[in-house]
Amino acid sequence: MDTSRDDVGISIRSAFLRRGTKQRFSLFALTIVSILLIFLETVDSKPLNKVRSFIKDVVYRSAVVASYPTKIFSGSYNLLDEHFNLYKDYKDLKKENEELKNKRSKSDFLELENIQLRQLINEQIESKSNLVSARVILDEQSPYLNSFVINIGANKNIKNGMAVLDGKNFIGRIVDVNYFSSRILLVTDLNSKIPVVSEPSGNHAILSGHGNNMPTLEYLSESHEINSGDKIYTSGKEGIFSPGITIGEVKINKEKDRFEVKLYSELNEITFVNVNLKENKGRE
Repeated sequence: MDTSRDDVGISIRSAFLRRGTKQRFSLFALTIVSILLIFLETVDSKPLNKVRSFIKDVVYRSAVVASYPTKIFSGSYNLLDEHFNLYKDYKDLKKENEELKNKRSKSDFLELENIQLRQLINEQIESKSNLVSARVILDEQSPYLNSFVINIGANKNIKNGMAVLDGKNFIGRIVDVNYFSSRILLVTDLNSKIPVVSEPSGNHAILSGHGNNMPTLEYLSESHEINSGDKIYTSGKEGIFSPGITIGEVKINKEKDRFEVKLYSELNEITFVNVNLKENKGRE
C-alpha cells in the first residue's frame, strides 16, 4: 500500500517536471505574481510605498545601467562610421583635386605653348627674313656639348650654317641636317666661334663658347673701348650671318680678366626656335 502511494507521488512529480507542464506552471505563477503586484499597487500603505519606491528605483537604475552598453556601442559605431565616411570623402576629394591639378597643368601648358607659337608667327610676319619655326626635341647641354636637336631638316629646306634665333636673338647655327631633324650648335658650345661687333664702340671680336652660359669676347684689338653693358651683335663678316642680330651684353669679369657676354636668351628655357632660311642660302 505504501509502495503504491510512493509510485503515485513519483508519477505526479514526473508530470510536473515535463516541459509542457513546466511552461504551464510558469505561466500560472507569473499570472499570480502579476495579480499580486496589481493588488499591492492599489494598497496605500507607508511600508508598501517604500517597498514600491525601492523596487522602482532598482528597476529604473538597472534599466539605465543596462542601456549603457547599447548607447556606448551605438555611439562607437556611429563614430567609426563617420570616421570611415570622412576618410572616404577625403580620398575622393584628394583624387578629384589631383585630377583638377592635372587638367589645370595641361591647360596652362597648352596656353603657354599657344602664346609661344603666336609669338613665332608674329616674328615671322614682322621679319624681313624668311624664317621657319621648329620645336626643340632634344636639349643636350653639358660642359663639353651645347646643342639642340629640332624637328625639321631637309624637308623644310634647312641647310648647314643657317642662323637660329630665339625670338630676335641669335643663339646658334645649323651644323648637321637630316631629312626630318637638324642639330643646332649653340653659341655656348666649346666649338662655337661667331664674328661679332660691339655697340656703341663698334669693336669687332670673336664670340667664343666655353661650355657654360657665359661666352667670351676674344681677339679684341689693343685699342678697344668695350665696357660693361655694351650690346653685342652679329657683325656679318665673311658673309656667314646677317649683321645686326642681337646676342647679348658685355659683363666684364675682373677676377678672370675677360669680357663675358650675358645672352639675351635663356637657353635652358627655349622650346621653339626660328631658322633663317636666307642665311647661307645655297650652301650645303
